[in-house]
Amino acid sequence: MNSTCCLFVEPVLYQVLPPVLIMEFALGMAGNGMGLWMFFHLKAWKPNSVYLLNLSLADFLVLFCLLFRTDYYIRRKNWIYGDVPCRILLFMLAANRAAGIIFLTAVAVDRYLRIVHPFHRLNRVSVRDAVLVSCILWVIIAAMTVYLLAEPHLFQFQNSTQCESFNICPASFSTAIWHDAYYITQFLVPLGIISYCTVCITLQLMGSTIDRDGRILKAVRCVLAITIVFTICYFPSNITRISILIRKFQRIGGCEDFKNFSLAFYTSVCFTYFYSMLNPVVYYFSNPNFKGLFKGLWQKLSHTEALESPSSHIMTDN
Repeated sequence: MNSTCCLFVEPVLYQVLPPVLIMEFALGMAGNGMGLWMFFHLKAWKPNSVYLLNLSLADFLVLFCLLFRTDYYIRRKNWIYGDVPCRILLFMLAANRAAGIIFLTAVAVDRYLRIVHPFHRLNRVSVRDAVLVSCILWVIIAAMTVYLLAEPHLFQFQNSTQCESFNICPASFSTAIWHDAYYITQFLVPLGIISYCTVCITLQLMGSTIDRDGRILKAVRCVLAITIVFTICYFPSNITRISILIRKFQRIGGCEDFKNFSLAFYTSVCFTYFYSMLNPVVYYFSNPNFKGLFKGLWQKLSHTEALESPSSHIMTDN
């Protein structure tokens, strides 16, 4: 297959992707900025608070990378910063994407254990232990993603230099098979875990005759929020990626088919970055302290707006 098929991107994406990425950056910064404010005002820390803080850290790093990705698409997929910055950017995007998935899964497993297996010894994990677990997870994520730093990912196409970790062409770089397998596995395995946690907690709620403090219902809402965020953000790009792999192994389709796949993949990848916008929803449902802080902040903002409204000034003048 020639390079035109492999590296082609529909021109319409150059008009669509930059404003979408800018919107994701702005809303993500606002939502995670509020989340970070809440972390600094937490009075009681729990293990799931540690996992959520790491999730927020991964979000901020992805948002930082989006600035360079937006510039890349504004230049019509022309990378001007050289080989090493390209490797670092792709490594950071992949590592923090994986971190977002893993820490979302960790929050879901934490809720599952506390509701379905309340006397399990893992429920006695301290905040200090959760910090250690988080550090180990980051090391594992870095080790699984470091291959992106090992070789260049620049492709020459017409008058532009493309910086891509994924290319529709078979064997576009030596670790292409591992990259595809890693991308899909880090979605399918957590999807199975989160789905299992959701079903078990829901069955626990349905089988419970008494839930006076609403703990089970709160856990159901938390895990459902995680499931919804996870599905919206990661399902489209992974289904597209799997479809491309099937076509490549079957060696079916001409150049036009691969151009359509390219359009579908780059469109669906935008949904991946939505998790930096939607994770504050997970913060809200995962910890009562976050919910209380959010309501307090909302009341303060509402009170401030009421004081600054024209009607309040009129009443004051009278």
